[in-house]
Amino acid sequence: MIDPIAFTIGPIPVYWYGIIIASAFMIGIYLAYSRSAKTKVDPEHIINMITLIIPSAIIGARLYYVAFEWERYAANPLEALAIWHGGLAIHGGLIGGILAGYLYVRKYKLPVWQVADICAPSVILGQAIGRWGNFMNQEAHGGPVTENFISRFPDFIKNQMFIEGQYYHPTFLYESLWNFGVFFFLFFYWTKKKFQGEIALLYLGLYSFGRYFIEGMRTDSLMVGPFRVAQLVSLALILISIIVIIYRRKKPSNSV
Repeated sequence: MIDPIAFTIGPIPVYWYGIIIASAFMIGIYLAYSRSAKTKVDPEHIINMITLIIPSAIIGARLYYVAFEWERYAANPLEALAIWHGGLAIHGGLIGGILAGYLYVRKYKLPVWQVADICAPSVILGQAIGRWGNFMNQEAHGGPVTENFISRFPDFIKNQMFIEGQYYHPTFLYESLWNFGVFFFLFFYWTKKKFQGEIALLYLGLYSFGRYFIEGMRTDSLMVGPFRVAQLVSLALILISIIVIIYRRKKPSNSV
């Protein structure tokens, strides 16, 4: 098992989870900044917007997670602040980040869809990297598997997926690989996009498609009754992205 604490600074532990999430943000910022430099959007706007998006996304991700897991935090509400222990929901982060980004682009009258296209590859790349934070915390895994099955993976994954005497599906890895695949597709499709916003919409649809199936394998899903929240949200995002893509392809001149 890998120690979730990377190192300590005096009495303060520094967790791998935090290092990986911070690294994901930094790489995403660099990518978005570089991409915006090739468009008519001022890169400085991207930096300023992201400084607003990052805390909004973290707050949204944590509030979303805690809201669906309130019974776990009711007895000790202060634990809800301990994000280094894990418990950030991607969909909550998207809600918080999109809301903050939208308010920013509207305030400065930036092209909404073009800015969304600039940011989308960075978001999915950040998600791909961020899943390894879940790996360090031994979370976001799937159901039990046999040793014969898990032995197909590298030893460091096999060993980390051995939890309380049982091996588990490395679903964090499945989603990370899917997200990397979506990132590379979006990155190379950029020059072929048919309209402003297509990259962002493809991101929502493709990410949600993979998430829907991978979520069905997980054992720690947020639930509403008998339904997995992430699967419901993923289905909604797939439907929305398809409808908007069809609509905007018929009206390619709309570049707002």
